[in-house]
Parts: sequence; structure tokens; C-alpha cells
Amino acid sequence: MRFADRLRPLQFNVFAEMDRAKAAAVGDRSIVDLSLGSVDLPTPPHVLAAIASALDDPSTHGYQLFRNTADFRQAVADRYERTFGVAVDPETEVLALIGSQEGTAHLPLAVLNPGDVALLGDPGYPSHYGGVHLAGGEVYPMPLLAKNDYLPQFAAIPEPIVQRSRLMVLNYPHNPTTAVATLDFFREAVAFCHRHDMVLAHDFAYDGMAFSDRPQPSVLQADPAKECAIEFFTLSKAFNMGGFRVGYAIGNRELIAALKSVKAAVDFNQYQGILRGAIAAMTGSQADVQERLAIFRDRRDAFVSAMNRVGWPLQTPQATMFAWAQLPAPWQTRSLDFCQKLVAATGIAVSPGVGFGPSGEGYVRFALVQSPPELAKSVDRIATFLEQFPAV
Repeated sequence: MRFADRLRPLQFNVFAEMDRAKAAAVGDRSIVDLSLGSVDLPTPPHVLAAIASALDDPSTHGYQLFRNTADFRQAVADRYERTFGVAVDPETEVLALIGSQEGTAHLPLAVLNPGDVALLGDPGYPSHYGGVHLAGGEVYPMPLLAKNDYLPQFAAIPEPIVQRSRLMVLNYPHNPTTAVATLDFFREAVAFCHRHDMVLAHDFAYDGMAFSDRPQPSVLQADPAKECAIEFFTLSKAFNMGGFRVGYAIGNRELIAALKSVKAAVDFNQYQGILRGAIAAMTGSQADVQERLAIFRDRRDAFVSAMNRVGWPLQTPQATMFAWAQLPAPWQTRSLDFCQKLVAATGIAVSPGVGFGPSGEGYVRFALVQSPPELAKSVDRIATFLEQFPAV
């Protein structure tokens, strides 16, 4: 059987390799999975109540077209203006999504022709790469290095690449490195993209998950006229709605219209009850959001303390639900090998940095989806593993 050439870049996936390693490790021990960024806390009761109440309403049982998302889009616009101070037109500048990943994966289909270049962070979220490959585009990886605070250096991009580039994708707070960006950085990115006629897409998956007193900036604060930017949001993280697959895009109305056209060819919207739950999450008390953030702050502090205690130095993450750790010297060219051996020996699964791009090699990502005591126990087991297997 013959398949499309566009599948070739998607054939090898280190996370599929890790899934096989996790499956092989299941036996007498249970797996402590610190590899997946799936929030382990429950969805708030008032959100579940809104979803449940919709089940008895027959008007929610049919297909949900764009007009059926009007209340959701209004709630999105209201929340955005409340939080970031930029006015949004819910009719032309907001689009409901089945998770933000739908948007980031489909956007390249709307803005790239075969052979066009997309500038992506390296390391970066794998679906950003997959969407470009499916659209027939070419990826130019922008190295995100610790010495640059994991921010891309626009001046380092070769001019011939800039001339062929039609899309730049950013993601701050950043997965996997946990880095944050300033509004001044976003202004620089907007100016660069506007100058070179590029679309600027910002994956804001970790909106609401920064540990500072002030919210992380939105890219649209740097592009309030929405001339070149589109931003993707999800309720999976801050609102614990990952399994419900609900997100949205805000931005330039032409980009929203183009993405809407792609969406119309692929799917309808999710169940109306889920959208009602999302409205309840965005318009209700935000105390739950702060409580969950405090839980992840406690986990972060416990994990960093435990890692430093066992002699694996780790800086304190400023945001997200992850920790990004440089591997000890003997393992720094073989992050996948480290992760496979670790789960086989200890039952603890973490993500190899190379799975996020070549610049991720030498690192691993920990998802802080266990209680502080469990995280501390896991670190102790990892320390024992390093003592038993000090070299590759």
C-alpha cells in the first residue's frame, strides 16, 4: 500500500519510543509517569455542573456550527479584555477550537504553500513541526539556548531564510524549557514579522500558569491592532479541562477567517455542553485557578529542592507544570537512551529532550503531575539509578 510523502517526516517519534519503553517496564511495578503534561487535578465542580446540565437540553444534541459558538466567543473576548486590556471582536477575531493543538496544527495549512519556510523554536512542541510538515512547508529551527534565556535570536536567522519565511511560531511560557518572555520581546517579534510580511503565531497554552504576581504578557498586547498576530489558548492547563478538548484562537481577522475555512473542511465544533462548561470556567470565580497554581508552585519547589539535594542542579522554573533539566555529563548526548533505561530500571518515565528538537538533546523534561512527597521519592530513585549507572 502506498502512502503520501507528507507522512515521511512524521514516521519517527521519540515519544512513541517512550510509550513502548513504558509498556515494556510495566510488570511488578507501577509506572510513575512524569513524561506527560496532562494535569492530574480534577475539573472544577461548577464547570462539570454546567456540562451536566446541558445533557437534558435537546438543543445541545445536534451539530454545532460557528453561530452556535457565539456565547463562548463572547466569554472569550470578555475574559481577554479583562485580563490583557485589548478589545476583541468576538464575531471576527475569535474562533472556537477543539483544543489549541487543532489551531496550531491547522494554521500552516492556511498560510503556507509547499516550500514556504516556517520559523519554529528548537526545542519546541512537536505538533508545531507536524503541522508545517503536513502543509508541505519547510522548518527552519530557531535554537533556543540557555545562554539566551531560551529566546530566539532574530538577527541570527540567515537572510535567504527570512525571505522565504511566511510563519513564525512562538510559545511562552515555553514548553519544554519553562522560559518566559517579556512584552518587549513580543514587540521585537511583532516588528520583525511585520517588517518581513510573516504571520506571527503564539501558542499561549500556559496562560494562567506563571508563578509571578503578574500575568504573562499576550502577544496581542504587542500587536493591539492585530496586524500580523494570532494567539492560541487552551482550557486544558489552568482550568483542568484537558480531556474536554476546548481552546480558542484570537487575532487578526483575516487569519481567523482563513483558519475558520480550514476548520470548516475538517470538523464541526465540540458538544455545546463542553462550551457551556468552558464559559462557566472563564466567567466564574478564579479562586480555583489560583489554588491549582499554588499546588503546582508547591510541587515545583519540592522537586527543585529534591533535585538540588541529590546533586542534580536545577534552576527554579518561572512558569508551566514542567521542569527542564540538563542531564549529567555522561548522558548529555543520549537523552532517549537515558529515559529508556530509567523507566526500565525504576518505573519512572520522563521525556527525552531530543524529542523536542536537536537543541533539546542533553536535557530531560519532568512533568510535575505528582504530589510533593511522590516527587521527592521519585528523585531519590533517580539518584540511586545514577549511582548504579554512572556512565552510558
